[in-house]
Amino acid sequence: MKPEKILERYGCSADNLLAILHDLQDASPEHYLCDADLRAAADYLKLTYGFVHGVATFYSMYSLKPRGRNLIRICQSPPCHLLGSSTISRELMRLLGIGFGETTPDKLFTLEMTSCLGVCGVAPAMMINDRVYGNLTKERIAEIIADLRRAQ
Repeated sequence: MKPEKILERYGCSADNLLAILHDLQDASPEHYLCDADLRAAADYLKLTYGFVHGVATFYSMYSLKPRGRNLIRICQSPPCHLLGSSTISRELMRLLGIGFGETTPDKLFTLEMTSCLGVCGVAPAMMINDRVYGNLTKERIAEIIADLRRAQ
């Protein structure tokens, strides 16, 4: 969807900036905000480019660089950490062959850390796109990644 179509769904109020940035990023096949998106939002909302850029770089849910089709976020909250998120992280890096902040060469996966997913009762947890996975083990991680690869 073109940025103009997304912008016209919102009123011209700075209160809409976060929602606009989400929609612009979601419309990108590479799940990121390009410079043109930031400029379009700034112009539409009559904000400075610097302000919009600052908002986009402040929040971890936005990215200014292309990401993979499947965005994997590993929870690093204290409960997840205590229950094995470090082991889960190492296993994901091994399976995918990438580190945090990187994307696989086939553009299928990007690996990121997040502060908290709010699902402490099923720690350790991760989110892939909009789906949360809890009670993770090395074996469960391997199954999830294999299923996602088959689905592509």
